[in-house]
Amino acid sequence: MRHAQRQHAQAHAQTRTRERRHRLAHEAARLMAEGGIRDYHQAKLKAAERLGIHDDASLPRNREIEDALREYQRLFARGHADSLRARREAALRALEFFAAFDARLVGAVLDGTADDRSAVALHLHADDAESVARFLQDQRIPAESRSRRVRLDRERSVDAPVWLFAADDTSFDLTVLPGEVLRQAPLSAFDDRPMRRATAAQLRQLLADEEIAGYEAGAAADR
Repeated sequence: MRHAQRQHAQAHAQTRTRERRHRLAHEAARLMAEGGIRDYHQAKLKAAERLGIHDDASLPRNREIEDALREYQRLFARGHADSLRARREAALRALEFFAAFDARLVGAVLDGTADDRSAVALHLHADDAESVARFLQDQRIPAESRSRRVRLDRERSVDAPVWLFAADDTSFDLTVLPGEVLRQAPLSAFDDRPMRRATAAQLRQLLADEEIAGYEAGAAADR
């Protein structure tokens, strides 16, 4: 009898924890979508404070918040799909423009959570980092120089040059990495796993697949 009661209590506690994680993930997503918060950890803590939930077991993973954010944008962000497609098309043009540097798309524009404030984030690869600066100068693109700490793997990190500029009302964020990084993507601060990234060909296919899905959804709605 006592064993059954303990099992019931444990199951009830697990259910409550899952419900709190779900609430926190969706509140964090709302804060990111409406409040412009970029950092998942910050959004998570702010959501926990707002909801009065303070146990670590109830804190959702970043991936849960990302899924909730994508759902929120689909349901409540008017014009999100069109805005995302426009950014992905701009990203494709940029990938082609920086093809000499084996450019890859990363970040919110690729994973689908980008909003009107999101920059198109690219990884460029060059053993001579200054070659990117010279290329921008030759193309007469005024860009702001910064630096970013990037984890190449579990043991190695690098301070990578970053170039920021805007074109056609879109912000671009270029991180310049050594050529060897092409073999394996650097680790994401999001979940400590190799970052998702896309070549121009892969992004072109993604856009084509989305266009087909859109036509099929429209045809189904007309039936």
